[in-house]
Amino acid sequence: MSMNQGLIAELKMETASTKKMLERVPVDQNDWKPHAKSMKMGNLANHVAELPGWIAMTMTTDELDLSTMDYKPVISTTTEQLIGKLDENVNKAVTSLENAKDEDFGKMWTLRNGAHVIFSMPKIAVIRSMAYSHHYHHRGQLSVYLRLLDIPVPGMYGPSYDEMNVPAPEVASAN
Repeated sequence: MSMNQGLIAELKMETASTKKMLERVPVDQNDWKPHAKSMKMGNLANHVAELPGWIAMTMTTDELDLSTMDYKPVISTTTEQLIGKLDENVNKAVTSLENAKDEDFGKMWTLRNGAHVIFSMPKIAVIRSMAYSHHYHHRGQLSVYLRLLDIPVPGMYGPSYDEMNVPAPEVASAN
């Protein structure tokens, strides 16, 4: 199997799990956050929906300069907008991966802020860390937000306790 086909298979599997999570985000509570230092739920959900876009950006460019970037996030106000944003970014990612050859993944990609180079690494490492792992990390955060709001959390790698309809495990007392 070529490298791009393995990445596409993982992306498609994880996208199904991400959709289940985003479908449960209460967009009427976009400003909610669990702590003063936490990201607002709407920003976090938007970030999760946008992260697959890093794949296409990485494969079609050689660098991103934050000092010249004019990024203004648009926070989705409906579930349909949120899922549409995810689908759009995943479709772009799949297309860019389908067009990639194995040797393309070894080309260097740089993240900079003007003259300051934040990192420079092979495109495959950027995809694995800044797109895939970063995505899974924030999706996990989103699951905690849902739990704190008492919204049933969907299973990502099998059923969650909410889906199994069983009581949560007992936690030993610290006393």
